[in-house]
Formats: sequence, structure tokens, C-alpha cells
Amino acid sequence: MKTIRLENLSRVYGRSFALHRINTEFKSGELSVLLGHNGAGKTTLMNILATVDRPTSGKITYDKIPFAKFAKKHRNEIGWVSHDALLYNDLSGRENLVFFATMYGVDPKVVDEWLKRVDLEKASNDRVASYSRGMRQRISIARAMIQNPSIVLLDEPLTGLDPQSRKNMLKIFNKLKKEGKILIMITHDVSIGEEYFDRVLMLKAGKIVYDGKSTLTDIVTEFT
Repeated sequence: MKTIRLENLSRVYGRSFALHRINTEFKSGELSVLLGHNGAGKTTLMNILATVDRPTSGKITYDKIPFAKFAKKHRNEIGWVSHDALLYNDLSGRENLVFFATMYGVDPKVVDEWLKRVDLEKASNDRVASYSRGMRQRISIARAMIQNPSIVLLDEPLTGLDPQSRKNMLKIFNKLKKEGKILIMITHDVSIGEEYFDRVLMLKAGKIVYDGKSTLTDIVTEFT
């Protein structure tokens, strides 16, 4: 089982702690949900896991390997869905995926598989600039998964999706869990059923105030 371990992880901006002595683990085959108000530290933690930010102190390891060292050699092992879709608007959905597949040295045949999984086959040749918010979200998820990463970081991946697309995305995440991937998701959608996630971390003022398994609604009610 692959594990990301955080030990006394802190991130300071000026004199303020965005994260304060975080201790936790993320394991393969699990979807962990991060909850918390704006400014709680969720995005800072996700940025550190995506290696676009660095902790001020503490340790982060991937199977006992320093995470920064692991990411430098194996950056394709990290799939990241951020607020920015990280797509080229003037290219079609298909062209975007072909570009990223080529960049990662992946067989372009994978593109058709992911277009089907995110239900964008019919719109695959349309420019991304013409896509709705939900369509952009779906093609962004396909873009993040094209290289078959072992770590999947999801920052509000369900935003803008209609109920059917949302349900399809959650099913995809369940399948990725069964494939042994580490999934970490920020969300404000507390209606997600318990069958779709394995644990919840509630952050408040840069600290973990809850780490366990309960309904998202109950956790938000208790800690806000």
C-alpha cells in the first residue's frame, strides 16, 4: 500500500500559519475529503501536495521517500485538477488530451478511452473555449488522468456539473480507488454519499480538527 505521510507540516506566510503542525496519512485505495471554510488551509495543503508550494517546516514523504525528490523524478505520478482547468482554449477537447498524452509519452489511444469515460465523445472536436463550465470540468479531469497517475488531487472537481455528470464523476473516482490510487478531494458539496469516500479531514485555521468517517453534513454542523 502506497502512503503519503505528513509529519508536523507547517506553512507560514509572514506571521500567519496557513497550516500548523499537520500530522496525517493518505493511503492508496482511499478517497479523502478535505472540508473547511475559505482560509482553513485546504488549498495550501493541496498546493504542497501538487508541489507548486513548499512547506515552511515539517516532513512530507511518499513511501518514505522525500516527496519533493519523488515528484522531481516522477511528476507524471501526480494528476491535479485545480481551479484553473489548465487547458488550451483554442484547441479542441481531443487536441488538448492528445497534447498532454504526447507530452507524457502516453499512447494517444488513451484519449478515446477518457473522452468516453467523461462523456465528451460527441463534443471532442469542439474548441474548449465553447465548452460549458461542466464540460470544462470533465475534460480537465480527463487531462489530469491521461498519464495514469498514482496520486489524484481534486480541488472542487464537482463544481458546475449537472446531477448526472456529478454521479458519473463519483463513479469514476470509485473506480480509481479500486485501481489503488490515492485520491484527495477538496469540496463544499456536503451531499456526497458515504459510499463515495473513505475518510474526512476537517481543517480550521490551518489545523486538523476532525479526521475520521462520518456524514459530511454532520461534520460541518459540528465544527462550524
